[in-house]
Amino acid sequence: MMARSPLWGRRIHISGSVVDNAAIAASADVNAARELIASLVKELVKRGANFVVPVDAEPVRKVDGLPICFDWLVWEAIKDNLTLRPRNLPGPLAVAVQHHKTEDQIPQAYIKLWDELRASTLVKIENAAHWNMASKRMEAQARFGDILLVLGGGEGVLFLANLYHDAGKPVIPLNLPLCPEATGARRLYNLGLTTNQSRRLFQIADDGDAHDWINKIRFPPRQVIADRVSVLIELLESLEKPKAFAVRLLNPDLPDYNDVQYFFDTVVQPVIEGELGYRLVVIDGRQAYEHSRIDQEIFAKLHRSSVVLADITGARPNCFLELGYALGRSLPTMVMVREGSSLPFDITTLSGLHWKTTGTVEDRRRAFREHWQAIRNRPSLVPTESLIS
Repeated sequence: MMARSPLWGRRIHISGSVVDNAAIAASADVNAARELIASLVKELVKRGANFVVPVDAEPVRKVDGLPICFDWLVWEAIKDNLTLRPRNLPGPLAVAVQHHKTEDQIPQAYIKLWDELRASTLVKIENAAHWNMASKRMEAQARFGDILLVLGGGEGVLFLANLYHDAGKPVIPLNLPLCPEATGARRLYNLGLTTNQSRRLFQIADDGDAHDWINKIRFPPRQVIADRVSVLIELLESLEKPKAFAVRLLNPDLPDYNDVQYFFDTVVQPVIEGELGYRLVVIDGRQAYEHSRIDQEIFAKLHRSSVVLADITGARPNCFLELGYALGRSLPTMVMVREGSSLPFDITTLSGLHWKTTGTVEDRRRAFREHWQAIRNRPSLVPTESLIS
């Protein structure tokens, strides 16, 4: 039996397109890219990955009739490999992002496929309903995706990559000859060839070298598809896990410290890292810094975290400042406090976990899990609404 992959439950977003110019993107290279994507999706399904996939039209190239985009190829590969999917996976298999013209634009060849998938419990449909703007659909895609893999493309790929980067999510660019070298995924790949830029694209667990991986995915024409897929899977499984930023009391001289530390050691860290697959990030001055000042380090890490765990036991001003930043940035935020703590009025109105210092560890972990499930999809404190749609 295959050990659980680090990709278990992670949402992979494969995006890109092919230029309609055989001198830049030869038919053989386009077919090779499509074979690569189909084989990669199969391996991802086997490892328990989930997906973010647009639902849209499928334009084709005039030069050879090959599809310009890869979305329906991904949907087809997902459907063809459903029997390989492990059981008891969290979340839907795929988040489908569509818009108000989607149903009229689905290619005839894929209507049956789409009807089968959308009728199942495997697909969650997210509507960017009144927007026919690609940017709005990309914003929806980036909210749900955990990892972005791009090939070919142009300005849209760069826009999408910026969305993922700003959210602290990895961007994997492939240097395949599907677009001009100075555009799309190839431009991102060339950025990563500079050592100090590689980590801006993605980070490797246990302080691994992202720049080494950029060179591993160069993929010369002589490299067979199976080997390319193997390297990509290895890279995806080596990525740093999504970050759960801890806002908490860190001064051991204060009276509440021992209770907070014990709660994080026995409840928060085992559940967040051991069960949910995040990496708990605590900035306490003892780790290596990427920035020259600790306040800059704190807010840079907080800004690009996937979730925030804000424990306000002890009512420290810095904790309230960081909590406010997380809420203002609309990050998924779990507010926690030791039972019986005195809180400011404004904080008492927020739904929070009032954790106990009594009872079994398993009881306290169960309470943590239950609260996490209740709030993890909670809308932001101040929903952003368009002036007009």
